[in-house]
Amino acid sequence: MKLGMTLGYSGGKFENQVELVRQGESLGFDSVWTAEAWGSDAVSPAAWLLASTTKINVGTAIMQLSARTPAMAAMTAMTMTAMSGGRFIMGIGPSGPQVIEGWHGEAYGRPLTRTREYIEIIRKILERKEALVHDGYHYHIPFTGPGSTGLGKPLKSILHGDPTLKIVTGAISPAGVAVAAEVADGFIPVFMNPDRFDVFDGAIKEGFAKAATKKSLDSFSIMPFVNVIIGDDLEKCRIPVKNMLALYIGGMGARDKNFYNDYAKRLGYEAEAKQIQDLYLDGKKAEATAKVPDKLCDEVALLGPADRVKDRLQAYIAAGKKNHISSLLAGAPNAASMRLLAESVL
Repeated sequence: MKLGMTLGYSGGKFENQVELVRQGESLGFDSVWTAEAWGSDAVSPAAWLLASTTKINVGTAIMQLSARTPAMAAMTAMTMTAMSGGRFIMGIGPSGPQVIEGWHGEAYGRPLTRTREYIEIIRKILERKEALVHDGYHYHIPFTGPGSTGLGKPLKSILHGDPTLKIVTGAISPAGVAVAAEVADGFIPVFMNPDRFDVFDGAIKEGFAKAATKKSLDSFSIMPFVNVIIGDDLEKCRIPVKNMLALYIGGMGARDKNFYNDYAKRLGYEAEAKQIQDLYLDGKKAEATAKVPDKLCDEVALLGPADRVKDRLQAYIAAGKKNHISSLLAGAPNAASMRLLAESVL
């Protein structure tokens, strides 16, 4: 199992975390991941980090599909790969309807069809076997629809990209995981219980069965975000994880369209997920946070005193040996947590 770190979304002001990433690189971390929501984008800091480091891989977790055309995403990936000597990893995903329709002003419908088409187009561009032509549900290239001039023609990328570029998706729903297993090189769960691979197993097998080439867990990356918070006060360490889980389970989506809420239910917290969502959507965020079970926090994060973190870390290491986890992507990283992980895993 490899180690990575995730820098998360920007706050009101952007924080440059180059020195932290360099520390991770010196400790042997394999990757660092940037993010985007409706503040800073994921690509600009990824480029900055690639320019500021020499060995660590840099990925986007995630580039929102509807924010960029597939060709623009391919151009970005080719450029980043060329400038970094092949250290860029493309992480993409459909995001959610509140962001895509509320922020980008684009239709969200059929997100998995969009994911499949998006990756197909990028692969065609990188392979350069022929000029780009695509006629799908979301994308028509060359475009000949209303408002077109009729002058568009199929093009082949001037820049020679790397057809082996690693493309991963953000996914947790069974359908999303199945699509990732079919057309991508891996997926990033926003949180994961390392003892509950069964939640993903069926969808992964379904996707592998549909893939154009033979695939297996040996070459497919599962890279969960894992908050790592070390401290003597366990309850205090749980607080930021409870806040995060309450936000995702309770507020990241409508009452009948929240992928994270559904995911929590599949992890065995059906009653709690409903309570958290009801409270959160009623504006009772503190009460919703209080309903997040300690057990769920402890299952999906590494929390508390160093010895306790090391003990729980064994479950991730065991999952790694089974190819159930390829990389542990540490959230909320600092010098102490990165050192503990490196000493325990690498």
